[in-house]
Amino acid sequence: MSQKFAVVQGAMCTCQNGDFPDKLKVLSHQKYYANDSEGSEKLLATSMEIGGATFEKNTFGQCKLQPTGSSFKPCQIVITQWDGVYENTELGNGGKLLLEDSKAICPIAGSACISIMNHGQSQPGTADNTEDTNTDMHQQMNPMVDINDIGNQESEIEEVIVT
Repeated sequence: MSQKFAVVQGAMCTCQNGDFPDKLKVLSHQKYYANDSEGSEKLLATSMEIGGATFEKNTFGQCKLQPTGSSFKPCQIVITQWDGVYENTELGNGGKLLLEDSKAICPIAGSACISIMNHGQSQPGTADNTEDTNTDMHQQMNPMVDINDIGNQESEIEEVIVT
């Protein structure tokens, strides 16, 4: 079985019948976090993220399933159910974890037309990430940063203060 990422608050989602993506908001709990060192932003998304206002702008643009003469009605996101959730875990809110390949069902489409473009998790870079870096390649790609100086910033600051 391949590994899949859990979805967190801020994940980018899109609808196959809309114009542009929107960011998922987790409203079903304030307790379970992932990939967030301060535990303040990356709430785990669950199958309980249903109903209205579960997205930042709460629209995917114009809904291609609702024509109005020469245009389309604006999309108002309403999720009735999530498919493809992680069934082996249930959180305290009664929800199952959303995975990067989970899909949401919209009542207008009647099918799972909302998908996750980006799960929202990220790993901040650290000095340890530079150990195996090819310095010549990095210099060509990003000539403004000397990879050998990353992690030595404290000593540079001391030098500036002393002089």
